[in-house]
Amino acid sequence: MRMLDRANIPYTQHSYDISDGLIDGVSVAHKTGQNPDQVFKTLVTSSGKQLHVFVVPVAKELDLKKAARAAGEKRVEMIHVKDILKFTGYIRGGCSPIGMKKLYPTLIDQSAQAFDSILVSGGQKGLQIEVSAVDLAKLIGAKFADLTAE
Repeated sequence: MRMLDRANIPYTQHSYDISDGLIDGVSVAHKTGQNPDQVFKTLVTSSGKQLHVFVVPVAKELDLKKAARAAGEKRVEMIHVKDILKFTGYIRGGCSPIGMKKLYPTLIDQSAQAFDSILVSGGQKGLQIEVSAVDLAKLIGAKFADLTAE
C-alpha cells in the first residue's frame, strides 16, 4: 500500500477473516463479496534461469504453455511453496504482485482489462487491495496476455 500511496494510485483495502482457515482465492472472493472473476491470485514460476510472476483470476488455472509463450520462455513451472518467501518476501496466501523482493517480469491475465478494478493480495493473509489493472500494470511494469486454461 505504501508503494501505491507513493505513486498516487487510488486503491481500496478489503479485509477478511482467516480464522476458519479458508484462504483459497474463491473463498476470499466470497468473503469480500466480490466476483471471483475480478479477484486475482499471484503465481510465481521459474524457467530455470528466470523467475516470472503471473496474475490470474482465482477461479482459473494458469496455462503453463501460454504463460511460457507470453514470457518468451520455452517452458515455465511453478516454484515450490517453500520457496515463495525466499524469492518474494511473502508467504503463501499473502503473495502480492506489488512489493516483492525483486521486480520480476510480470504478466496479468488479459481478462483483468474487462473490469474497472481488480483485487490482488495486499501482502498478507486477510488483506486484499482493489486497484485498477492498468494502474497496477504501470506500477510493476506488467504486460497483459492470455494466460488461463480454457
